[in-house]
Amino acid sequence: MLFRRASELIGLDIGSSSIKVVQLKEIEGNYTLTRFGMVSLAPEMIVDGTIMDSVRCVEILHNLIKDQSITSKDAVISLSGHSVIVKKVVLPQMTEDELAESIRWEAEQYIPFDINDVNMDFQILNTFADAEGKSQMNVLLAAVKKDKMTEYTSLVIEAGLKPVIVDIDAFALENMYCINYDVREDETIALINVGASLTNINILQGGTFAFTRDVSIGGNKYTETIQKDLGLSYDDAEKAKKGENVEGVDSFTLDPVIENVSNEIVSEITRSFGYFKTASGNEKIDKIMLGGGASKTKNFGNYLQERLETPVEMLNPFRKVQIPPEFDSTYINNAASMAAVVVGLGTRRLSDK
Repeated sequence: MLFRRASELIGLDIGSSSIKVVQLKEIEGNYTLTRFGMVSLAPEMIVDGTIMDSVRCVEILHNLIKDQSITSKDAVISLSGHSVIVKKVVLPQMTEDELAESIRWEAEQYIPFDINDVNMDFQILNTFADAEGKSQMNVLLAAVKKDKMTEYTSLVIEAGLKPVIVDIDAFALENMYCINYDVREDETIALINVGASLTNINILQGGTFAFTRDVSIGGNKYTETIQKDLGLSYDDAEKAKKGENVEGVDSFTLDPVIENVSNEIVSEITRSFGYFKTASGNEKIDKIMLGGGASKTKNFGNYLQERLETPVEMLNPFRKVQIPPEFDSTYINNAASMAAVVVGLGTRRLSDK
């Protein structure tokens, strides 16, 4: 979803718990980190993807860009959640120009919103012959509600930036994965990003999009449940979630609370895998790549691996990105789990579809 042409682009991930920014320099497919920063948001600023305090968010974003000495104004942002629909659909084979003319009519049956209330984009993935020998094509269809897009682009504009590309979290994760990991044609990979308020499940087959689902549960659920069940303040609940020492809290009381929330998240992931397997006929997911700030919650990765009987590996969005020595390596390593989406956004170029 393209707004205007630009030169250097800023990857900008505006999440419920933090804002992250990245700039990457690319030479012949190799990336070098030139800027990276993030700042936390108070829990009431963005709630379930809705910007509640735009004035403060604008101020924080403006200061983040200034602190990182970023001079480019052209930003790539992304959206996720219930205002975003991504589907792989089968249509009769036609040219890209023909599809562009008919896409709104073709898409209407797949979009659960008024077609006039969304912005849409598409990508032809491949063509094939069906059982009757007719030429068909797989098309990736993406739709975003206009009011949600305006909500986020307005924030970016008010902070002095220009939103030149509006992407989707699932596609950003795919881009991040493909620049950092070797893609095997015979492998089915699940990219799972457990954020503050949302968990994104994105499945790739041979490095190509196959399925995505956003689930409205994430790290905030741990904090809320710990706060309620153990009678803690928000700050102490956050510390306990991260494994920090909190007076009066021990593993005997904390671990069952964490496990209950982990069970909720894993149940949604299991349900998503079931949807994918039913739709695709593919019974096997070879590996889970896990990211997002809440993915580091105590024993979550091990619990996920045991429940789904699938190998789990932590995502490293900087795995093949060159990190110059002026960056604090400890800071980058600690931030890596939260940087998957923003690094994917930072790889975008205006020539991309």
